Amino acid sequence: MAIPPVHLRRCCGVGLGALMAVAISACNGRLPSWPGPGPSQEVARISDATTSTPLQPGSNVIVDAVAKVGPAVVRIDTTKRMVNPLGGLFGGGPSIQQQQGQGSGFITRSDGVILTNAHVVEGTTEVSVTLPDGRIFSGKVLGSDPLTDVAVVKVVATRLPVAPLGDSGKVRPGEWAIAIGNPLGLDNTVTAGIISAIQRTNAVGQGQRVPYIQTDAAVNPGNSGGPLINDRGQVIGINTAIRQAPGAGLSFAVPINVARVIAGQILARGYASHPYIGVRLQALTPQLAREINATTSECRLPLVNGVVVVDVVEGSPAAKGGLKSCDLIETVGGRRVDNPSEVQLAVDQSKVGDGLELEVRRGERRLKLQLRPAELPRQD
Repeated sequence: MAIPPVHLRRCCGVGLGALMAVAISACNGRLPSWPGPGPSQEVARISDATTSTPLQPGSNVIVDAVAKVGPAVVRIDTTKRMVNPLGGLFGGGPSIQQQQGQGSGFITRSDGVILTNAHVVEGTTEVSVTLPDGRIFSGKVLGSDPLTDVAVVKVVATRLPVAPLGDSGKVRPGEWAIAIGNPLGLDNTVTAGIISAIQRTNAVGQGQRVPYIQTDAAVNPGNSGGPLINDRGQVIGINTAIRQAPGAGLSFAVPINVARVIAGQILARGYASHPYIGVRLQALTPQLAREINATTSECRLPLVNGVVVVDVVEGSPAAKGGLKSCDLIETVGGRRVDNPSEVQLAVDQSKVGDGLELEVRRGERRLKLQLRPAELPRQD
């Protein structure tokens, strides 16, 4: 993304003949002090406060946190080669065009392992990694997971600075949230706010596999893939999405506990594994239940808020476990669920091949079903 040049203009003129010499010296780089009153001038007292002792320099938690993580935050420049369907025809340009992109990332291992967003490196043919100290490395994408928007990049290096990882499970609303990245091409930019909410499953659409951390820290294009850190200098998330709103923007980060698991799988096998059961779900409301009950005899649903099964994929783990259309899912793995996203998250936190118990309501009966999630087929 091209960044338009910003022109700054400084004005040094003072505008008083008696001070013209001082003004000229200021334009030459020497800033004048404001002249004091002359012997014949009277000055009214404007304050009766007593002289206080100077404030002692103290510790700033944001400064200290940034000092810990900042050296490990990198800029990621990418190049994508794209086919131009009009290339060579009617002046349509070359048949292959290059698209430049930019994002952020952070080093988690001193031998060059870097975490970032999948959408930052998606479809790239070249990756360049720039450290805050000016060093530039050629990077290789080891793998990415579009479902959680986590990717791993590797550079050939040793003894690199690393960002400490925290525990996103302990994050609470109201805590400090500090974002570091390269928004709009401005390297090493720090913004701060608070944790606005946790477990946001509807942040970027329904059916998400990520319980996002929401913050009010300013995040812009180019921040993607950069760390969200706490006041102890620990990474608690990966900045991944923003939603613009009148007067302010909302920022969302992938919790580091999620990213840690996905990145570990990518490093071990080159891809991430996700369990699935094979159902299509719908959020149920009392009004919707009335409409369904009135229009079909196949479903008799209670007038409650919940999650209803719309369809079951033939041959899927859900079908093999006995789940049927019109079943109202109440718990998954012992955890109560109130919307389709919570079902999705509960399934995604299970293990492929292990037993997963669902409690469902089918008409007037309540049933316990045992399912064995299978591995979600990967899309190459």
